[in-house]
Amino acid sequence: MPQVVRSRIRALHGPPPVAPLPHRARSLADREAVAVLHRAARVLLEALPELTDRLVEALREQEPAYRAAMESEPAEIWQEVHHSLRHNVASLIQPREFREAAHRTSRWIGESRAEQGVPLDAVMHAFRMGGAMVWQDLVDDTARRHPEDTRLLVHVAADVWNFVDEHCAVVAEAYRQAERRLSWRRENQQRLMTAALLDGTARIADLPDAAAMLGLPVHGRYAVLAVAGARRAPHGTGRPPLDLPEETPALWHSAGDVDLAVLPLGAASEEEPRREGEDGPAVPGCPSSDGELAALAEGMTAPPGTRIGVSSVVDGLASVGDARRLAETALKACPASGGTVLLDEHLPAALVVSSPGLGSALADRVLGPLDRLDPADRDVLIETLTAWLDSDGSAQRAGAKLYCHRNTVLNRLRRFEQLTGRCLTRPTDAVEVSLALAARRLLAG
Repeated sequence: MPQVVRSRIRALHGPPPVAPLPHRARSLADREAVAVLHRAARVLLEALPELTDRLVEALREQEPAYRAAMESEPAEIWQEVHHSLRHNVASLIQPREFREAAHRTSRWIGESRAEQGVPLDAVMHAFRMGGAMVWQDLVDDTARRHPEDTRLLVHVAADVWNFVDEHCAVVAEAYRQAERRLSWRRENQQRLMTAALLDGTARIADLPDAAAMLGLPVHGRYAVLAVAGARRAPHGTGRPPLDLPEETPALWHSAGDVDLAVLPLGAASEEEPRREGEDGPAVPGCPSSDGELAALAEGMTAPPGTRIGVSSVVDGLASVGDARRLAETALKACPASGGTVLLDEHLPAALVVSSPGLGSALADRVLGPLDRLDPADRDVLIETLTAWLDSDGSAQRAGAKLYCHRNTVLNRLRRFEQLTGRCLTRPTDAVEVSLALAARRLLAG
């Protein structure tokens, strides 16, 4: 075994060196102690099955984290303990020949336990229990067979416990490396599965696994946020600096310049589908936001200039891809200066941005005659028309917004009708004008 007493603290906080440790000069008592240690270790090797039985039983009684593995794979656990003891005890006798093999065994145990999810503290406890049992057997055998040599074991006690610490360090390092690999693999799988859900390419058969991996219900109501224009912190979490209302769960995913958040909204209410006899046709299974998304948008805080699009509510994990497309449509309807757009509250604007070519054609057809005016004159008419529409057709309220008399508003509206040939009291013309204004505002430039 290594013949240098190393710090136990150093062994616990870093991987052991692979190269053989340098020798130090030993006294005659030290050499005699090593001979006593080797003699007792050989006896221990001959009784290894019995030592394995005792250690396995001690682990069952004292380390709860191992019980499940022992119940499901008792033979495998016994063989693993036996294999580890055999290499480690042999290393006490012939360190140069068995040290690397013992390290490989310890590394394999550390990796296996990480993959099984056994806590690292439990693995360390198991190794120290094994070391304590080996040391106690060495002392007991020497006291029974050669009591006069028992005192010599004091000279090698530090070496034995440094050896135990060395292997604890090997196990801990292997465990942490395996844990990092598993964590990276798990995070990568989550990213890929989230991307598949948002792209709408996830297979129906994979939805239960995706739900379990991401902690989301297969059947439930979902919405998606699309966020753009928010600059991430240099060393942050990778998600935009957007604060959602407290206790709002969100699964974030980056898609280039746009960040997406999947929002689980819980199970659908039985009363949500519209029934016959209510306003409009029955729409079975159509989930309603019930003000949830409006409350969510009201509670969000984001840096100035952040643009946020909020989808309609969709039903089921399989529909998250549809929600993503709706959220991106709402994002396109956001003002360039920033803001939050709920798709359900801006459907006309969503129609415009969904077909920009048709939107531009409509704007040119309806508002084109205004472009022959002086730009300042044109802008006054458009500003007045927009205020009037935003005021639900009230010239009084529009005038208050524009700081002018209601008659001034009415005069400007009549001028607009004369220039464009549109009648604002005719529903179809009013719809076209509203859409044309939205197209000019959203598609300009």
